Amino acid sequence: MSTVIRVEGLSKRYQLGVINRRTLTEDLQSRFARWTGRADPNAMVDASGKPQRTGTLWALDDINFTLQDGDVLGVIGHNGSGKSTLLKILSQITAPTRGRILIKGRVASLLEVGTGFHPELTGRDNVFLNGVILGMSRSDVQRKFDEIVDFSGVEEFVDTPVKRYSSGMRMRLAFAVAASLDPEILVIDEVLAVGDQAFQQKCLGKISEVAHAGRTVLFVSHNAAAVENLCTRGIVLDHGKLVFAGKQDEAIRFYADSQDRSHHASLAERTDRSGNGDVRITGIQLRGDQGEPQATAFAGQTLEVHLQFENRSGKPLPNLVATLFVRTHLDAPVFVQQNRLTGDDFGDLPSRGAFVCRIPRLPLPASTYRIGFALVSSPQRDQVLDAIHHAIDLPVETGNFFGTGKLPTQVSGVALVDAKWRLDPAEVPAVAQIPSSQPL
Repeated sequence: MSTVIRVEGLSKRYQLGVINRRTLTEDLQSRFARWTGRADPNAMVDASGKPQRTGTLWALDDINFTLQDGDVLGVIGHNGSGKSTLLKILSQITAPTRGRILIKGRVASLLEVGTGFHPELTGRDNVFLNGVILGMSRSDVQRKFDEIVDFSGVEEFVDTPVKRYSSGMRMRLAFAVAASLDPEILVIDEVLAVGDQAFQQKCLGKISEVAHAGRTVLFVSHNAAAVENLCTRGIVLDHGKLVFAGKQDEAIRFYADSQDRSHHASLAERTDRSGNGDVRITGIQLRGDQGEPQATAFAGQTLEVHLQFENRSGKPLPNLVATLFVRTHLDAPVFVQQNRLTGDDFGDLPSRGAFVCRIPRLPLPASTYRIGFALVSSPQRDQVLDAIHHAIDLPVETGNFFGTGKLPTQVSGVALVDAKWRLDPAEVPAVAQIPSSQPL
């Protein structure tokens, strides 16, 4: 096996704010230094020689790893950890601030799927256009055209302008074009957000096919099962730093464990928060239907989430908006709830109290979820008062959601949906007719 990717001291800095106070001369000096491999004469460093963080964001900070041909690497981390930035640098979409990457072989990227599609052109024209953008020759696209269209599932609408496609149809067609490439290295960022569940399975199958063909794959996903099944190795990023590298199942466990360890501190003492602090959440409690505290919730129960707060502003602060974010243990969104959606107004805020979100019949299957929150001053001003991305774990156990004592034998997804079934013996199946000019 030979090394196909070597990453050495890779770092990427972004300037915060909209005003760039550097002169054109300084920018040219910095670019020339980077091109020639020299030290940046305008680099912002502290007395120890390390990069200053004031006014800048280091999306990546001294990343090092190597990949052999045939490796399938899962890249794991919370939102904002640097995963997408790493893939963009490896795909040569953006340049690093420091460090270097050595790549042996042709790279195909599935990052922002659909980039390059022209809304006025038909699906057929966009297949050829997108294929050329991704490095295929016209004859290659022609040879694979039927395969691309069949994979995308948009055969009926291939001669319809893309502007009339749904967002899902555009994404499916774009993925089908990109997946038809024959690269030595495939870079993929969250393509499982593309299309419905059936198409996602086709995507996974295609990625698995590429991986088992002995090609090198870098794969970012919040789907732990996909990472474990497709990948052979895993790395974990945390605020731009590489904190773990090893087998994919060990990387998943490390990430989950590290998130749990880092969020056991008292909310009043937590420093990983944002906002001006005018209102501060000092505690969170899970409570049952009768207000009794509980450490674990049950599917189908009435759950209350109490956000205990202090109003430090000395003002009544009317029209405040409180938001709860519920995510999986790998940070994939499950649902969002806020008082603005339900039309519940808190009125003038006292000096102390609790925001209470009451969730009837908790629609979550057994698993461990994460709760985050954000407090905003008003819908008009949108000034963040306090926010924590992962404030508390939400363990959910099997419950009697359907009232029958039964649950799905195989849970697919992250929600339990109540429904009623019936039999209509005389109903005749209807055939849907979709005009070619108005695809869904």
